[in-house]
Amino acid sequence: MSTAPVIAAVDGSEHSLRALEWARSAALRHDTGLVVAHVLPDSAQLYAGRRTALADPAAPQEYPDPVADRIRAVLDEAPELPDEVRYEALEGSVPEALRVIGAEARMLVMGSRGRGGFTALLLGSNSRAVAATAPCPVVVVPHAERDAGGAGGTASAPGPSAGRVVLGLHAAETPDDVLAFAFAEAAARGTTVQVVSAYAIPPAPVVMVDSPFAVLTPEGLADEADAVPAEREMLRAQTERLQPLRARWPQVRVEQAAVPGDAAGRLVDASRSAALVVVGRHHPRRSVRGLAIGSVAHAVLHHAHGPVAVVPALSDDA
Repeated sequence: MSTAPVIAAVDGSEHSLRALEWARSAALRHDTGLVVAHVLPDSAQLYAGRRTALADPAAPQEYPDPVADRIRAVLDEAPELPDEVRYEALEGSVPEALRVIGAEARMLVMGSRGRGGFTALLLGSNSRAVAATAPCPVVVVPHAERDAGGAGGTASAPGPSAGRVVLGLHAAETPDDVLAFAFAEAAARGTTVQVVSAYAIPPAPVVMVDSPFAVLTPEGLADEADAVPAEREMLRAQTERLQPLRARWPQVRVEQAAVPGDAAGRLVDASRSAALVVVGRHHPRRSVRGLAIGSVAHAVLHHAHGPVAVVPALSDDA
């Protein structure tokens, strides 16, 4: 894991260039290589296939790749680069090509929307598909309109970054790989891990009145004292899960938060000032069709104001 490169998926769009800058800084933070991956457009793939089939020696050896030229120009202007940087032109569909190359990655970084995406969409179909299927952590960097302008927008600095790493934790289900990714990111940034878990709010009693069709839920009937033991139990479960991580990364400061209600909403709120939000990806056998990344990760990806890392279980028994 320590020598695996950071991969930036690019298509030449401004969204992907933001992801490239984030990936460049991540590679510097983790002292590893940077791979810039571009899935060739269908026209280039068709040209390569026809040239091979026709075996025409007069045909140009390569289809022009303007994305490669633009990426090289961007990297030439970067203030600092990792020791190893390479460019990979890939063939196939975007999700499948990135899934294959992701097998060798420490993380795969991409923009929330690519070239040609509908501007009304907060998350592109390729970003969603890659986050749901890649064998490595996938970091989705939002486009400028979604960036809150806080730490999430300035997290590209290679040194210690303003803003904490926020970890969404389900104490009973989140795999250890997700926790380890969050702590490693916080250690590399010299920042805090804020652990956020949500607990269910007991439903308020329903009071029937005279009319058989009228139902009244009086304000304040819910026993708010029930929330105190629920919060206490959630914090206890957090502490138990975090103990091995604290021992492995003793330099990382940890803040624990147990909140009532909607976990996704709390994580989206936290993303406004976070350097990174880290969530786990549900195992396929436990996922609802169409939400292979899990409902919380799905919601956070669609609405977060800063970068989001979706981390799969990296071992089969996790």
